[in-house]
Amino acid sequence: MKEWQDLGKEIRRYINPETFSVAIKILKDEKEIPDGARRPVKDLNVKMAHCQVQSICRKYGWTMAMTREDLGCAISGYTYGWESMPRGGAIDFFTRMNYAADQTAALKILQSFRTLEQGRCEAVVYSPLERTKIEPDVILIYLNPAQLMRCIHGSTHRTGLPIASSFSGRAGTCTEGVLGAYLDQSPKVVVPGNGDRVWATAQDYEMVYAIPSSNLKDLVEGLEKTHERGIRYPIPSYLRYQPEVGLTLPLTDIFQPVGGNIKKD
Repeated sequence: MKEWQDLGKEIRRYINPETFSVAIKILKDEKEIPDGARRPVKDLNVKMAHCQVQSICRKYGWTMAMTREDLGCAISGYTYGWESMPRGGAIDFFTRMNYAADQTAALKILQSFRTLEQGRCEAVVYSPLERTKIEPDVILIYLNPAQLMRCIHGSTHRTGLPIASSFSGRAGTCTEGVLGAYLDQSPKVVVPGNGDRVWATAQDYEMVYAIPSSNLKDLVEGLEKTHERGIRYPIPSYLRYQPEVGLTLPLTDIFQPVGGNIKKD
């Protein structure tokens, strides 16, 4: 695991995300869940959504695992292949919540979701990358737009190709992010969905970057190479210029409030 942990430390060095990067493993057999991984029902006595478990991992630094028995989210239950979602029920949900204007639009939403075939996944494990207990399939990083820009620089350093993603505001991190990166084997920029904000505390300033583990070395290498040339985070603002305050106008003119005058002592 040391190689993955070291790459996680390099992510910390170059972009310093506010929370842990999350290593994610999709398991065909739940017997492969590592010892010591906490479970929502067994250890916390609640069912949870994938985004909640991701949040516990990234904020607490816990290794978490979940199966169908731990899940409290119908949408990700469907996309991860754990539940069959009748079209009628899903379409009713999307139209009732005004996610879709009509049944035609609702059906298009349902058909647009990235999904795993039933039987392909019995469990998902989440572990903080810097001390991961698993060899990840996908890495999920919550970050601000400037940090996201740097990650895109890193991932495109070798290929020169832009990152292609889709954005719906629904099932963002769990489906557009994790499953999108896993199935396409390419990085994904993610806008956290409403569920991630309501139940998993994603903040207004947070974006997400999901990358397949096969891309992690290239990401770190790209971050390193661009960092060497001064393209860094925190962004180094250019400050070597002479300010004009007080040189061409009196300060009272520059800072005079709208519709009034500054009183003179």
